[in-house]
Amino acid sequence: MSKAVDKESLYLALSAAGVALSACSLASVYLKPRRRYAEEVRHWPDVEYVLSRAQAIQQEQSSSVLTVQHLNSALENVQGGGGGGGGGDQLTKAELEATMKQMLMPPGAGMDGESVLDKFTNDLTAAARRGELDPLVGRDGELRRLSHILLRRTKNNPVLVGEPGVGKTAIVEGLAQRIVAGDVPPGLLGAALLELDLAALAAGCMMPGEFEERLKAVCVEVAESPRKIILFIDDIHNLVPNAAQQGASMLDGSAILKPALARGSLRCLGCSSPDKFKKTIEKDPGLERRFQQVAVDAPSVEQATSILRGLRPRYERHHGITISEAALLAAAQLSARYISGRHLPDKAIDCLDEAAAQVKMEAGSAPEALDALNRKVTTLQTELGQLASRAGEDSSDGSGSSGSSFLANLARARGSGHYCCKCAQAVRVQLAELQEQQAVLAAEVAAEKEAEQDLQDLRNNVLRLRFEVDYASRSDGRPDAPGDDVAASLAEKQEQLAEAQAAVQAAESASSGRHLRSQVVTEHDITRVISKWTGIPISKLVSSERERLLGLSAELHKRIIGQEDAVNAVATAVQRSRADLSDPNGPIASFMFLGPTGVGKTELAKALAAFLFNTEDAMVRLDMSEYMEKHSVSRLIGTPPGYVGYEEGGLLSDAVKRRPYSIVLLDEVEKAHADVFNVLLQILDDGRVTDNQGHTVSFKNCVIIMTSNLGSAQIFEHLPSDSREDLKARVMAEVKAHFRPEFVNRVDEFIVFEPLVRSQIRDIVGLRATALVERVAAQHIRMLLADSALDFLAAKGFDPVFGARPVKRALQRELQTLLAQALLRGEFVEGDTILVEAAPDGSCLMLRKGSSSSTRQQLQQTLAGGKPPAAAAAAANGDANGDAAAGGGAPVPPGKKKVIRVVKKKSSGGGQLNGAANGSANGSAANGKAANGQSMSRSSSSGGLHSVPLPLGAVDSDAE
Repeated sequence: MSKAVDKESLYLALSAAGVALSACSLASVYLKPRRRYAEEVRHWPDVEYVLSRAQAIQQEQSSSVLTVQHLNSALENVQGGGGGGGGGDQLTKAELEATMKQMLMPPGAGMDGESVLDKFTNDLTAAARRGELDPLVGRDGELRRLSHILLRRTKNNPVLVGEPGVGKTAIVEGLAQRIVAGDVPPGLLGAALLELDLAALAAGCMMPGEFEERLKAVCVEVAESPRKIILFIDDIHNLVPNAAQQGASMLDGSAILKPALARGSLRCLGCSSPDKFKKTIEKDPGLERRFQQVAVDAPSVEQATSILRGLRPRYERHHGITISEAALLAAAQLSARYISGRHLPDKAIDCLDEAAAQVKMEAGSAPEALDALNRKVTTLQTELGQLASRAGEDSSDGSGSSGSSFLANLARARGSGHYCCKCAQAVRVQLAELQEQQAVLAAEVAAEKEAEQDLQDLRNNVLRLRFEVDYASRSDGRPDAPGDDVAASLAEKQEQLAEAQAAVQAAESASSGRHLRSQVVTEHDITRVISKWTGIPISKLVSSERERLLGLSAELHKRIIGQEDAVNAVATAVQRSRADLSDPNGPIASFMFLGPTGVGKTELAKALAAFLFNTEDAMVRLDMSEYMEKHSVSRLIGTPPGYVGYEEGGLLSDAVKRRPYSIVLLDEVEKAHADVFNVLLQILDDGRVTDNQGHTVSFKNCVIIMTSNLGSAQIFEHLPSDSREDLKARVMAEVKAHFRPEFVNRVDEFIVFEPLVRSQIRDIVGLRATALVERVAAQHIRMLLADSALDFLAAKGFDPVFGARPVKRALQRELQTLLAQALLRGEFVEGDTILVEAAPDGSCLMLRKGSSSSTRQQLQQTLAGGKPPAAAAAAANGDANGDAAAGGGAPVPPGKKKVIRVVKKKSSGGGQLNGAANGSANGSAANGKAANGQSMSRSSSSGGLHSVPLPLGAVDSDAE
């Protein structure tokens, strides 16, 4: 192989550098065959000629440095060089020179003299002239502040800082509209507001520094432009990499912007959020001092309503519907109240937009009345076809499809084709009537659609004329306005606008009586959207809370037995909050429930959650015994930065962020570490807390409930002669000894729960038994409890120390086990009625079967008398003990085998239960005979007698 350097070797070296291949690939040339040819290394003595030719090309292009691009161009001048294309694709010298010229151009320059501003920016002032921007309502203070900063000599670079959704971009678009309208200071008249497209600026940047070079070209063109240009950069923090991105291949344009921003040659307008601005721009003091911050706060509900009024014509035009004033008010108020984590006016606008889209979609379908007629017509047409086919068949043929109609089945039963013809004629008459109604209704719907389309066209015409009149009136008299043509047609356009508005009013009044297809967004449509977003039922959103709040105490007493003072204190605190009389900067209310275990502290919190937020799941429950260590405080609001689990957040802060309308229950709060109360101080006082990531979590829509067993000893030692004030004073003394004064002073109410007495335990048994009765009813079996059963369960479940908690265990042990075994043995089936009563000796409960007809009548009498459902045995069984004695039955212990023979007997009586109609036992029943039409069953002698009343006509059977 020769060691001489030829032009093929030179081409391979350029190819290895990637320059020649890049240029040829831009020209769409296939180089593989030529590369194989070059690798053969043929000897050519004209390398010096290539170098001299490259130097000449350098001089022709006035380049100061000889580059590999010049060498690659010189190779094309040598016949048979390696730069040519292979196959049918030939790369000409002119094409390669054009490609090389393009590669030598700065990255920011456009093709064929295209301006970099045209390539990387969007003209907002031109969009405002075309009427493409939404109108801006309010924000006069922010716009005035922007104008002041932009007119400064140096550091004339405002940056709008506000949370996402508060309207920062809308303010910039409003500035563009005012510039077009001439409603700005003279220094801003005729200015061009250009939005920098960062995505287009960064697209295709492969080499380091290429993004910065493009940004530099933009800044240079803005500074050298004869126009007054304001460069708008949305999310300006994206130009500066944060600390975590330093050193990576990230885009950094701060060094390019600093000189131009300081000199005042570049007027830049930016937008950013507070946290992003702090993490990026404020980290660089040299960049931060060149910007002037303009704070943008979220508007109030009234201001948001005004913004929605200004945007209403745009959304009505887009969706082709009408938006009522009530819908605007509901969108602003309900979104502000129920949607957290977002800001006005963005969430209100989104709610209104989705509601309008929902109404438009529903209006596009057929009305309910027309849809019902269509279904009836389809059904009759199917029946008519079946009758017509049947009429031609043999009358003796009795076969037919199982899916035929009633008339067709009747015709086959008659076996007569003539009868089928008569039925078909009747169906034709009915079908003709329905088709006539269908045609009339369809014509009304079509006319309504046509009228709606005409109305929409008129509204669009009004919007167009209104924009033209507004633009013409503001442009008239401006020095830079065309003036003559626009001002001459101003009066004509105003006249056309008045005529169009009159036409719209006439069309709206003409269509006001139509109701087939709703074309109006109402308050109900807004509540449907809010309900879908938040999961709150619509009834809770639209119903007036005044009546509900006045009945709060009664609602809570349906689940809480006794504890009058505790329930009334909670109810009054919530009523004060909902009447807007409590502190708006704190939570709805904060309570500390004090008392022994099992007296209803947690149950009251669940009942309050169900009332306020319609579900018991709207409760954030934390067991404070898990926060006994000092380091466990971080679990509430999150681990500090630098520790494991920093990204996971806190249990309390994240739970409230996910469900801002909830009950926060801190169970057994006295067991938590003292540092935990430092976190609770801010929550109880200001209704907010800052988590480990710097996000503010609001507790203003929460009810804080803390439970504690402090003072239980004083409560049990309380004498009946002592007053409640003395008892609460002794309990509060122990509370103040345990908690610090600043914590005690921030709790709204300290509520003392008293121990439960036996009568209250009996009522709690009735509530718990009612839940069991409902579960049994799901199996289509009725169950009634006698007073004796309730007394028995209350005696078994009463313990002054443990409160109502033993009631659940007593129900499971004494009733549920007995009932489960009886059901598994098949003693009770669907449709039966189970009567539960205590044994005569009071040792256990016993079950017996009752008549469904008689017990239904007695249950209705019981409910009419106002007794609890679980206590219906008094009316269903009369004297339970006497009835048991009459039957001679003895309770059957759980698990013991019992054989019952059911005997069928006939009687002319009314079939009432023995002892139930008269309320006492009778002698005939005691002798084992049927009384008053009663059927009796007798157990075997080994199992003892067990009275089982049965309905008349029962089938004889043996049950084991």
